Amino acid sequence: MNIYDFKVKAQDGGEVALSEYKGKVLLVVNTATGCGFTPQYDELQDLYDEFKDKGFEILDFPCNQFGSQAPGDDEEIHSFCTGRYGITFPQFSKVDVNGENAIPLFKWLTENTKFEGFGMSPMGMMLSSVVKKTDKDYKNNGNVKWNFTKFLIDRNGEIVARFEPTDMKKLGAKIEECL
Repeated sequence: MNIYDFKVKAQDGGEVALSEYKGKVLLVVNTATGCGFTPQYDELQDLYDEFKDKGFEILDFPCNQFGSQAPGDDEEIHSFCTGRYGITFPQFSKVDVNGENAIPLFKWLTENTKFEGFGMSPMGMMLSSVVKKTDKDYKNNGNVKWNFTKFLIDRNGEIVARFEPTDMKKLGAKIEECL
């Protein structure tokens, strides 16, 4: 099984087969419009602009599971993201990434990656303390821990790496390596 086996709901409600992205390097991200990490949209758009002509796509999945930080419907979220951050990469319908209502794509991503920590930055330490209040075993499961968790997929549809929201530094180099 790889990413091309999944179908997801487009922002307009239609169905999108991820096989449409065969042969591209993909970054799958769960996002939120009212999060401390929301400014990462600027960095994501910069990465998209830099690499899209080389076969790179970002697949944006808004999610309201972490602090209810993605309020609004799909249209409101999309308007915010395009108006405030000028995103031009594909944005899909709002989803759950954990729990019984998680979409199959995120179940596959979380079952096939490991959480490797938030790092020792002040933001990483703060996020660890917040997450452990709702998930006592957070260090030992693959669940998405917060908004802006990123999964890098190679041109063959296989998971290459997982990046927590606190880890943007290595992302560009890893994308370039996959291209």
